[in-house]
Amino acid sequence: MAKAPVLTPQAEDFPRWYQDLINKAELADNGPVRGTMVIRPYGYGLWERMQQEMDARIKDAGAQNAYFPLFIPQSYLTKEAEHVEGFAPELAVVTHGGGKELDEPVVVRPTSETIINDYFSKWVQSYRDLPLLINQWANVVRWEMRPRIFLRTSEFLWQEGHTAHATYEDARAYAARIHRDVYGDFMTNVLGIDVVLGRKTAKERFAGAINTLTLEGMMGDGKALQLGTSHELGTNFAKAFNTQYLSKEGKQELVWQTSWGVSTRMVGGLIMSHGDDNGLRVPPRLAAVQVVVMAIKGDEAVAKVRELGDQLKAAGIRVQVDDRVDTPFGRRAVDWELKGVPVRIEIGPRDLEAGTAMLARRIPGGKEPVQITALAELLPTVLEEDQAQLLRESRERREARTSDVATIGEAAEAAVAGGWARIPWADLGPEGEAKLAEQAVSVRCLIAEDGSVPLADDAPGTLAIVARSY
Repeated sequence: MAKAPVLTPQAEDFPRWYQDLINKAELADNGPVRGTMVIRPYGYGLWERMQQEMDARIKDAGAQNAYFPLFIPQSYLTKEAEHVEGFAPELAVVTHGGGKELDEPVVVRPTSETIINDYFSKWVQSYRDLPLLINQWANVVRWEMRPRIFLRTSEFLWQEGHTAHATYEDARAYAARIHRDVYGDFMTNVLGIDVVLGRKTAKERFAGAINTLTLEGMMGDGKALQLGTSHELGTNFAKAFNTQYLSKEGKQELVWQTSWGVSTRMVGGLIMSHGDDNGLRVPPRLAAVQVVVMAIKGDEAVAKVRELGDQLKAAGIRVQVDDRVDTPFGRRAVDWELKGVPVRIEIGPRDLEAGTAMLARRIPGGKEPVQITALAELLPTVLEEDQAQLLRESRERREARTSDVATIGEAAEAAVAGGWARIPWADLGPEGEAKLAEQAVSVRCLIAEDGSVPLADDAPGTLAIVARSY
């Protein structure tokens, strides 16, 4: 009788495969309140590495970290009409505290444009105070009707950047810089996901923004996932909160603003972009554990893996030693494969006699014996090769499953079949976008013919990327 697979095969049931992997790889669990999640240590380790890489890029862009309250007066959200309308269905509102009814209900933070703008209006007085570049790492609550761990949860973790500028041009350039140099660079060169950078249509724009820039990734089943956004807010919130500055010419002017964010949704994107029927595959540049050094059995093997682990750490490799010889080796190997650790180094009594170790590569697959003394020099090259392979596979999948089409019907057909479609925006337009929505197909973003981000929806040659999405 054939052995049952550890995970439901992707081709059989992709959503079930996703849930199986989260459970078996010990990434997360459902929380006690519907729509919430518990992130387990291995899953949280992935998020911590994402935070570290992102935080460094955000600071390189000049932003500083701060923290703002979780509770926001309900009246703040009503100051910007489009903003409150966009978030109203998702709000969690607190009406009682300390055993008493509150004088004013407070909203549990869905996003922080309103409360941060209240403080920006106090902090910004002169052109000398600009640009003001603030980032916050926090949790937010948006009451989710159809939750799915990491992808859509009622509470999730994220970073949200908020900035104020003296001019529209400066704000627009900064939103584009975050989009390209922070998010785009991180997702491409660390996550290994070949994201498309584009502009959202008016229908898909962030509530209260004048423009939204997005990064869309194609998942293993051909659906799109929005992995991050950067918004130009214009002067909408500045008007609502009276955020003004005294210009060099001595005039009171409204600030121009941006906001931008990515969340734990990226963990879901990582799973669905790179995972296979054997589990997760973690890009080496992201991995909290790049190499696991495993003792198969025997006291001498245990001593050797501990020694080798120290050597590899000294060489700058993120290593974990697995010397649990009282647990069957096969079970441990499957667990590490499920978790997607890029490289396993396996050492047993026979390997010690030969002075070799078995090198198992998770991303391309396969095993080969390697001299133990060569590992410290060899592994950095192996890890970079495997990082490049994941990005290459992501790009090849997107290119192979994206069709150029001429009609709305062809666009819907390509999306329903599990791919993306490119169609001239002039041929689709808002009416065509509405027709696609009837089939659960959406315009993920607008791009220029050369793949760049158009400055306006109606820029000549603008193409729409159409797909089903998460």
